[in-house]
Amino acid sequence: MAQNFVMGRKRIRDIRNEELIAATIVAVHKRGYSVVTMAEIAREAGASAASINYYFGSKEGLMEATMRHLLRKLRTAMIAGYSAARTPEERLYAVMDANFSDALFTVPQCSLWMQFWANAPYSPRLARLHRINRTRVRSHVRAELANLLPAEQIETARSALQCYMDGVWLQAAQSESSVDAKAARLAAHRVVDLSLS
Repeated sequence: MAQNFVMGRKRIRDIRNEELIAATIVAVHKRGYSVVTMAEIAREAGASAASINYYFGSKEGLMEATMRHLLRKLRTAMIAGYSAARTPEERLYAVMDANFSDALFTVPQCSLWMQFWANAPYSPRLARLHRINRTRVRSHVRAELANLLPAEQIETARSALQCYMDGVWLQAAQSESSVDAKAARLAAHRVVDLSLS
């Protein structure tokens, strides 16, 4: 009986965490990370600032949890894409597709992502997540390009593809209307094709 109670509490906590993270994405997009307050995030979630402190400890802790949530979405999309890919080119498309997946590529999430990267240099916890993500994407892109291009062209193509993704995310973060994830994926495929030609 006690075990069921603990499992039930854990589930409720997980649900509450997801609600607070969703509210963080909306509130940071609306107000900006540097000025949004815990009270504003709590109001967006229909919770109290004390509950955010209880679950995450601080605004930085909440931001870290939110970014981990988005990075899990990216990893899930990457795994799904890789499982269906059969060639280096298809795996390169999968890397790009993951960054523009329906679950990840929305204006509020792009906005939060860009604000996260802007604040990462000033926080060791956020900087660590930034390094892990950049290294992972760089590694995947390089690995596939190594099978498709001469060695001397790999780094230029890798840099161009990562800069392209960052640029599209930055534009999306500043968009006043919704973004089209499917169109973004098709455009990314064209950029890959240009990089390989």
